[in-house]
Amino acid sequence: MISSHALLTLPILVPLSGLALTTLLWRMPRLQRIASLVVSGMFLYSAIALINVTIDGTIPATQFGSWKAPFGISFVADNLTSAMVLITAIMSVVVALYHLTESKENSQPMFHPLYHGLLLGVTGAFMTGDIFNMYVWFEIMLIASFGLLVIEGTKEQLDAGVKYVMLNLVMTTVFLVAVAFLYGATGTLNMADLANRVPTIENTGLVSALALLFLLAFASKAALFPLFFWLPASYHAASTPILAIFAALLTKVGVYAIVRCFTLIFPVTESLAIIIGIIAVLTMVTGVLGAASHFDIRKILSFHIISQVGYMLVGVAISTPLALAGSVLYIVHHIVVKANLFLIGGVIRRKTGSYQLKEIGGLHRTAPFLAIMFCIPALSLAGFPPLSGFWAKYLVVKPSLDAGTWYLAATALIVGVLTLYSMLKIWNEAFWKTPKLPPPAQAPCVSFTAQYIAIAILSTITLCIGLNPEPFVTFSIEAANQLTNNSSYINAVLESSYAPH
Repeated sequence: MISSHALLTLPILVPLSGLALTTLLWRMPRLQRIASLVVSGMFLYSAIALINVTIDGTIPATQFGSWKAPFGISFVADNLTSAMVLITAIMSVVVALYHLTESKENSQPMFHPLYHGLLLGVTGAFMTGDIFNMYVWFEIMLIASFGLLVIEGTKEQLDAGVKYVMLNLVMTTVFLVAVAFLYGATGTLNMADLANRVPTIENTGLVSALALLFLLAFASKAALFPLFFWLPASYHAASTPILAIFAALLTKVGVYAIVRCFTLIFPVTESLAIIIGIIAVLTMVTGVLGAASHFDIRKILSFHIISQVGYMLVGVAISTPLALAGSVLYIVHHIVVKANLFLIGGVIRRKTGSYQLKEIGGLHRTAPFLAIMFCIPALSLAGFPPLSGFWAKYLVVKPSLDAGTWYLAATALIVGVLTLYSMLKIWNEAFWKTPKLPPPAQAPCVSFTAQYIAIAILSTITLCIGLNPEPFVTFSIEAANQLTNNSSYINAVLESSYAPH
């Protein structure tokens, strides 16, 4: 039987060991890639062990340094946390597998250490029970992601890196200032303890101001309107494996922080719900219109990250258990689908030599398997039944109608139609039409096997969620119930202690 302390530290220790190991192997690229994949497999094992414990409603928590909560640094995992760690681990394995046959990026010896550093920061942000510790994990994530973005040192990457890091540094500072004010008002940084103390603050104006500061800081991480411009201005410069892991995880950390803080620490008042709802609408609309106006596959998909994040915010605006369940399911669905689409985009680039839709075509004849694999995540992103996106959108739209927020439901449906337009644009241009130029000659040694396997794994997950949605919906509802009835989370943290032997 694995102890709670081991369960909660393994998902951190494994990426940390991967960072160290792949750094030591930086002069042996082939061995480094294999080691990276093995470590990712170990990460997945630790994530499965964690969710096996939490799936029945158990919330393990631990403290570090022999300090009892709320004074020690807390790690805690409920259903939402364990689901996010598991999907992060799955992405870790899939992207590491895809990377095995990437030629250009394989020459970058620091890719794998930075990759595992990014996974370390993301996982820490999901598992921490301390608001300042979340800031620390955000910083680790920012450093690793910046290094990955500029890893090749091209002019395009450096320009994108500056745009990416400047806003994130400013908003991270805002986050730190908000944490300082919150500590000054409550005298604690433990999120479970904050859940007890924030309601006792008599100055409601201060609580509202702090809530808006945290919303602003997390909105930049999640690429919400109007702080989304860094994403399409930077993501297109990254290589395919980096782009896929960015698309899967970076904005979801911001969404997770919003969900966690606005269900545990800050109450979603009527006025705050309106603000969040308006931000969700503007995010959905801005993102989908940006995607509709571009003909570069990377930029189309980057803008769709923005629009889809708006769906995830709807649950927070409504704050009912079913609405929050929709947010949980939507996050999981979108991580899988969006990473898959970017991986498919990378294969398109290798086969045709371009990301520009007007320069390519005919892939339904030359790459029929890729055409099928594209249709699954593309139609899921648009919300076609019976794929995962349909059920995720259903759990967003239904509670919107139940709560009488028709503008959220209407926006979600209209944006779904426009999303379908963008996916059809990629299909018509890249797969259906006759190419204007012959495809570039492929070197005899080039193999797509590992990349196709990675894409097929993600497509299979999408089909599993879509064709058998009941366990996923049930899990999402249970996760949402834990978010709305957070006494179990609070008790698990404040009553836990760990003394090393």
